[in-house]
Amino acid sequence: MIDLYYWPTPNGSKITMMLEECGLDYRPHPINIGAGDQFQPAFLKLSPNNRIPAIIDHAPADGGPPIELFESGAILMYLSEKTGRFCPTDLRARYEVLKWLMWQMGGLGPMAGQLHHFNKYSPEPIPYAQERYSKETNRLYTVLNEALEGREFIASEYTIADIACYPWIARYEWQKMELNNFPNILSWFEKIRERPATIKAYAVGEGMRPNRPPTEEERRNLFGAGQDRR
Repeated sequence: MIDLYYWPTPNGSKITMMLEECGLDYRPHPINIGAGDQFQPAFLKLSPNNRIPAIIDHAPADGGPPIELFESGAILMYLSEKTGRFCPTDLRARYEVLKWLMWQMGGLGPMAGQLHHFNKYSPEPIPYAQERYSKETNRLYTVLNEALEGREFIASEYTIADIACYPWIARYEWQKMELNNFPNILSWFEKIRERPATIKAYAVGEGMRPNRPPTEEERRNLFGAGQDRR
């Protein structure tokens, strides 16, 4: 059994997708980041960076004590090794996957995440920031679109690289990106969206996030002011 500490953000959805694809038993524990749950001492002990997701695997492959992990990329790699799925063991094929995983972690996620903030959550429009992150996100979409030319998936077969990237592309409307401008991404996106594991993974978070703008207290917790609780 795996305990998953989670909120339905792109990084959280990566892990529900992977767990569902692997058929692993898990218990989701909602960490309401608007309410400040990420600053609670018990969660900080597990995830000192006060970010979701995090896991505790009570049955690691080596039979030893439970393994605790934070950082979505590390969790994807761990679950892949645990199950022997979604990342090849061949040296070249493996690093083809890992380079795109790192691309998502270092590029697509941070840039699209900043664009989400300035498009949806900034108290007032900041045109320079919106333009800067929109251009960079558009550039990253172009990189991915070119990588998918002639391929169904990023690394030729479905892997943790696809699982890492999909939840960020799934927020294309937040980013004001038009998928019809990226036909290879659109085809890839539709294939993954229709996978049974993807449907189940996104069902886990349904109803958790309030369908309204954040309150001032939620804004404080989401965007830094709550860090004084540490």
